[in-house]
Amino acid sequence: MLRRKKHADVIAESKIEFQKLHDDWRKSVEELPIERQRQEEAYQAVEQARVSQLAEVQRSYDAECQTRQAEADEANASLDTFIQSLDYDVEEAVQEYIAMVLGNSVYPDFLPVDYDFTFNSKLRELTLTVLVPAASALPTVKEYKYVRTKDEIVPSGLTLKAMKDRYTSVVGQIALRTLHEVFEADRAGRIQTIALKVAVEGLNPATGLLTRTDLLAVSTDRSFLSYDLANVVPTATLQHLGALVSKSPYDLVPIDASKGVRGRR
Repeated sequence: MLRRKKHADVIAESKIEFQKLHDDWRKSVEELPIERQRQEEAYQAVEQARVSQLAEVQRSYDAECQTRQAEADEANASLDTFIQSLDYDVEEAVQEYIAMVLGNSVYPDFLPVDYDFTFNSKLRELTLTVLVPAASALPTVKEYKYVRTKDEIVPSGLTLKAMKDRYTSVVGQIALRTLHEVFEADRAGRIQTIALKVAVEGLNPATGLLTRTDLLAVSTDRSFLSYDLANVVPTATLQHLGALVSKSPYDLVPIDASKGVRGRR
Protein backbone atom coordinates (compact mmCIF):
# COMPACT_ATOMS: atom_id res chain seq x y z
CA MET A 1 0.00 0.00 0.00
CA LEU A 2 2.77 2.35 0.95
CA ARG A 3 4.66 1.54 -2.22
CA ARG A 4 1.59 2.33 -4.38
CA LYS A 5 1.06 5.65 -2.61
CA LYS A 6 4.71 6.62 -3.16
CA HIS A 7 4.40 5.70 -6.83
CA ALA A 8 1.26 7.80 -7.17
CA ASP A 9 3.00 10.77 -5.50
CA VAL A 10 5.91 10.53 -7.94
CA ILE A 11 3.52 10.46 -10.88
CA ALA A 12 1.62 13.44 -9.51
CA GLU A 13 4.82 15.42 -9.00
CA SER A 14 6.02 14.52 -12.49
CA LYS A 15 2.75 15.72 -13.99
CA ILE A 16 3.01 18.98 -12.10
CA GLU A 17 6.64 19.44 -13.25
CA PHE A 18 5.68 18.54 -16.79
CA GLN A 19 2.77 20.96 -16.75
CA LYS A 20 5.04 23.72 -15.45
CA LEU A 21 7.66 23.05 -18.17
CA HIS A 22 4.92 22.84 -20.78
CA ASP A 23 3.43 26.14 -19.65
CA ASP A 24 6.89 27.76 -19.76
CA TRP A 25 7.43 26.37 -23.25
CA ARG A 26 4.09 27.58 -24.47
CA LYS A 27 4.75 30.99 -22.99
CA SER A 28 8.13 31.08 -24.77
CA VAL A 29 6.48 30.09 -28.03
CA GLU A 30 3.87 32.81 -27.61
CA GLU A 31 6.60 35.36 -26.92
CA LEU A 32 8.64 34.39 -30.01
CA PRO A 33 6.78 36.70 -32.44
CA ILE A 34 7.13 39.56 -29.97
CA GLU A 35 10.86 38.89 -29.56
CA ARG A 36 11.26 38.52 -33.31
CA GLN A 37 9.49 41.84 -33.79
CA ARG A 38 11.72 43.46 -31.17
CA GLN A 39 14.85 42.10 -32.84
CA GLU A 40 13.59 43.19 -36.26
CA GLU A 41 12.96 46.70 -34.98
CA ALA A 42 16.42 46.78 -33.36
CA TYR A 43 17.99 45.55 -36.60
CA GLN A 44 16.13 48.15 -38.64
CA ALA A 45 17.26 50.88 -36.24
CA VAL A 46 20.90 49.76 -36.50
CA GLU A 47 20.62 49.39 -40.28
CA GLN A 48 19.05 52.82 -40.63
CA ALA A 49 21.87 54.31 -38.52
CA ARG A 50 24.44 52.48 -40.65
CA VAL A 51 22.89 53.67 -43.91
CA SER A 52 22.64 57.20 -42.56
CA GLN A 53 26.28 57.13 -41.39
CA LEU A 54 27.38 55.68 -44.72
CA ALA A 55 25.53 58.42 -46.59
CA GLU A 56 27.18 61.06 -44.40
CA VAL A 57 30.62 59.55 -44.95
CA GLN A 58 29.92 59.34 -48.69
CA ARG A 59 28.90 63.01 -48.77
CA SER A 60 32.05 63.94 -46.86
CA TYR A 61 34.19 61.83 -49.19
CA ASP A 62 32.54 63.34 -52.28
CA ALA A 63 33.15 66.83 -50.89
CA GLU A 64 36.81 66.00 -50.22
CA CYS A 65 37.15 64.58 -53.73
CA GLN A 66 35.67 67.75 -55.20
CA THR A 67 38.04 69.86 -53.09
CA ARG A 68 41.06 67.78 -54.13
CA GLN A 69 39.97 67.88 -57.76
CA ALA A 70 39.52 71.64 -57.60
CA GLU A 71 42.97 71.99 -56.02
CA ALA A 72 44.47 69.69 -58.65
CA ASP A 73 42.77 71.63 -61.45
CA GLU A 74 44.03 74.90 -60.00
CA ALA A 75 47.55 73.49 -59.60
CA ASN A 76 47.51 72.11 -63.14
CA ALA A 77 46.27 75.40 -64.52
CA SER A 78 48.97 77.24 -62.57
CA LEU A 79 51.56 74.77 -63.87
CA ASP A 80 50.34 75.23 -67.45
CA THR A 81 50.61 78.99 -67.05
CA PHE A 82 54.08 78.59 -65.54
CA ILE A 83 55.22 76.36 -68.44
CA GLN A 84 53.83 78.81 -71.00
CA SER A 85 55.58 81.67 -69.22
CA LEU A 86 58.83 79.71 -69.35
CA ASP A 87 58.30 79.09 -73.07
CA TYR A 88 57.99 82.85 -73.58
CA ASP A 89 61.03 83.53 -71.34
CA VAL A 90 59.07 85.62 -68.85
CA GLU A 91 61.64 86.80 -66.30
CA GLU A 92 59.46 86.06 -63.26
CA ALA A 93 58.85 82.50 -64.45
CA VAL A 94 62.53 81.91 -65.19
CA GLN A 95 63.47 83.25 -61.77
CA GLU A 96 60.87 81.01 -60.13
CA TYR A 97 62.30 78.02 -61.98
CA ILE A 98 65.84 78.93 -60.93
CA ALA A 99 64.63 79.20 -57.32
CA MET A 100 63.18 75.70 -57.61
CA VAL A 101 66.44 74.32 -59.00
CA LEU A 102 68.57 75.93 -56.30
CA GLY A 103 66.05 75.02 -53.60
CA ASN A 104 66.48 71.35 -54.49
CA SER A 105 70.26 71.55 -54.13
CA VAL A 106 70.95 69.66 -50.90
CA TYR A 107 73.99 70.28 -48.71
CA PRO A 108 75.03 68.81 -45.33
CA ASP A 109 73.28 70.26 -42.28
CA PHE A 110 76.51 71.91 -41.09
CA LEU A 111 76.88 73.67 -44.46
CA PRO A 112 73.67 75.65 -45.11
CA VAL A 113 73.76 77.46 -48.45
CA ASP A 114 71.49 80.31 -49.54
CA TYR A 115 71.12 82.21 -52.79
CA ASP A 116 70.43 85.71 -54.07
CA PHE A 117 69.93 86.15 -57.81
CA THR A 118 68.36 88.10 -60.67
CA PHE A 119 67.79 87.13 -64.30
CA ASN A 120 68.09 89.54 -67.22
CA SER A 121 66.01 88.16 -70.09
CA LYS A 122 67.46 90.59 -72.63
CA LEU A 123 71.03 89.61 -71.90
CA ARG A 124 69.98 86.04 -70.98
CA GLU A 125 72.30 86.38 -68.01
CA LEU A 126 71.87 85.15 -64.47
CA THR A 127 73.56 87.18 -61.75
CA LEU A 128 73.87 84.86 -58.79
CA THR A 129 75.34 85.16 -55.31
CA VAL A 130 75.84 82.02 -53.24
CA LEU A 131 75.91 82.66 -49.49
CA VAL A 132 77.99 80.13 -47.57
CA PRO A 133 78.65 79.82 -43.84
CA ALA A 134 81.91 80.92 -42.28
CA ALA A 135 84.76 78.44 -41.89
CA SER A 136 83.86 77.95 -38.24
CA ALA A 137 80.77 75.98 -39.35
CA LEU A 138 82.90 73.18 -40.80
CA PRO A 139 84.02 70.25 -38.62
CA THR A 140 87.59 70.55 -37.34
CA VAL A 141 88.22 66.87 -36.57
CA LYS A 142 90.65 65.08 -38.86
CA GLU A 143 90.23 61.60 -37.44
CA TYR A 144 89.43 59.60 -34.32
CA LYS A 145 91.95 57.35 -32.62
CA TYR A 146 91.53 54.69 -29.98
CA VAL A 147 93.88 55.15 -27.01
CA ARG A 148 94.31 51.73 -25.46
CA THR A 149 95.88 52.97 -22.22
CA LYS A 150 92.85 55.18 -21.51
CA ASP A 151 90.30 52.98 -23.28
CA GLU A 152 89.00 56.10 -25.00
CA ILE A 153 88.35 57.30 -28.54
CA VAL A 154 90.14 60.64 -28.89
CA PRO A 155 89.60 63.11 -31.75
CA SER A 156 92.55 64.49 -33.67
CA GLY A 157 92.09 68.03 -34.97
CA LEU A 158 93.08 69.49 -38.33
CA THR A 159 96.00 71.84 -38.57
CA LEU A 160 95.26 75.50 -39.26
CA LYS A 161 96.69 75.15 -42.77
CA ALA A 162 94.48 72.12 -43.44
CA MET A 163 91.39 74.03 -42.28
CA LYS A 164 92.29 76.99 -44.50
CA ASP A 165 92.92 74.77 -47.52
CA ARG A 166 89.70 72.87 -46.97
CA TYR A 167 87.58 76.00 -46.68
CA THR A 168 89.12 77.39 -49.88
CA SER A 169 88.30 74.07 -51.58
CA VAL A 170 84.72 74.13 -50.28
CA VAL A 171 84.15 77.65 -51.63
CA GLY A 172 85.51 76.68 -55.05
CA GLN A 173 83.57 73.43 -55.27
CA ILE A 174 80.30 75.13 -54.32
CA ALA A 175 80.87 77.66 -57.11
CA LEU A 176 81.45 74.96 -59.74
CA ARG A 177 78.59 72.83 -58.49
CA THR A 178 76.16 75.76 -58.63
CA LEU A 179 77.19 76.65 -62.19
CA HIS A 180 76.68 73.06 -63.26
CA GLU A 181 73.29 72.66 -61.53
CA VAL A 182 71.82 75.80 -63.10
CA PHE A 183 73.11 75.15 -66.63
CA GLU A 184 72.18 71.45 -66.46
CA ALA A 185 68.61 72.22 -65.32
CA ASP A 186 68.16 74.84 -68.06
CA ARG A 187 67.86 72.42 -70.99
CA ALA A 188 66.07 75.06 -73.08
CA GLY A 189 69.10 77.34 -72.94
CA ARG A 190 67.28 80.34 -71.51
CA ILE A 191 70.39 81.21 -69.48
CA GLN A 192 73.39 81.82 -71.70
CA THR A 193 75.78 83.26 -69.11
CA ILE A 194 76.12 83.21 -65.35
CA ALA A 195 77.93 85.84 -63.29
CA LEU A 196 78.44 84.14 -59.96
CA LYS A 197 79.82 85.21 -56.61
CA VAL A 198 80.39 83.20 -53.47
CA ALA A 199 80.08 85.30 -50.34
CA VAL A 200 79.88 84.92 -46.59
CA GLU A 201 78.10 87.04 -44.02
CA GLY A 202 79.64 87.67 -40.62
CA LEU A 203 80.44 90.27 -38.02
CA ASN A 204 83.14 92.67 -39.09
CA PRO A 205 85.65 92.74 -36.21
CA ALA A 206 86.43 96.39 -36.96
CA THR A 207 82.83 97.69 -36.97
CA GLY A 208 80.89 94.98 -35.18
CA LEU A 209 78.36 95.09 -38.01
CA LEU A 210 77.05 92.23 -40.11
CA THR A 211 79.01 92.45 -43.34
CA ARG A 212 78.94 90.47 -46.57
CA THR A 213 82.37 89.52 -47.88
CA ASP A 214 82.86 88.33 -51.45
CA LEU A 215 85.20 85.34 -51.53
CA LEU A 216 84.97 84.32 -55.18
CA ALA A 217 83.67 85.71 -58.47
CA VAL A 218 83.46 83.93 -61.80
CA SER A 219 81.60 84.27 -65.07
CA THR A 220 81.05 81.63 -67.75
CA ASP A 221 78.73 80.60 -70.56
CA ARG A 222 77.05 77.34 -71.48
CA SER A 223 80.32 75.87 -72.76
CA PHE A 224 80.84 75.05 -69.08
CA LEU A 225 78.54 72.05 -69.60
CA SER A 226 81.23 70.40 -71.73
CA TYR A 227 83.55 70.15 -68.69
CA ASP A 228 83.87 66.76 -67.04
CA LEU A 229 83.66 67.88 -63.44
CA ALA A 230 84.35 64.36 -62.18
CA ASN A 231 87.93 64.67 -63.40
CA VAL A 232 88.80 68.33 -62.83
CA VAL A 233 90.84 70.01 -60.12
CA PRO A 234 88.52 72.80 -58.87
CA THR A 235 91.30 75.36 -58.39
CA ALA A 236 92.57 74.68 -61.92
CA THR A 237 89.06 75.00 -63.37
CA LEU A 238 88.50 78.32 -61.60
CA GLN A 239 91.85 79.58 -62.85
CA HIS A 240 90.92 78.47 -66.38
CA LEU A 241 87.67 80.44 -66.10
CA GLY A 242 89.57 83.54 -64.95
CA ALA A 243 87.87 83.54 -61.56
CA LEU A 244 88.72 85.97 -58.80
CA VAL A 245 89.41 83.99 -55.62
CA SER A 246 90.15 85.38 -52.17
CA LYS A 247 93.75 85.01 -51.06
CA SER A 248 92.42 83.59 -47.80
CA PRO A 249 88.68 82.79 -47.64
CA TYR A 250 89.24 81.35 -44.16
CA ASP A 251 90.33 84.78 -42.90
CA LEU A 252 87.51 86.50 -44.83
CA VAL A 253 89.90 88.38 -47.10
CA PRO A 254 87.66 89.96 -49.78
CA ILE A 255 88.32 89.83 -53.50
CA ASP A 256 88.80 92.96 -55.58
CA ALA A 257 86.02 92.76 -58.16
CA SER A 258 86.16 96.46 -59.05
CA LYS A 259 87.32 95.66 -62.59
CA GLY A 260 84.84 92.85 -63.07
CA VAL A 261 85.52 89.24 -63.96
CA ARG A 262 85.08 88.92 -67.71
CA GLY A 263 88.17 90.93 -68.54
CA ARG A 264 90.36 88.34 -66.91
CA ARG A 265 89.42 85.54 -69.31
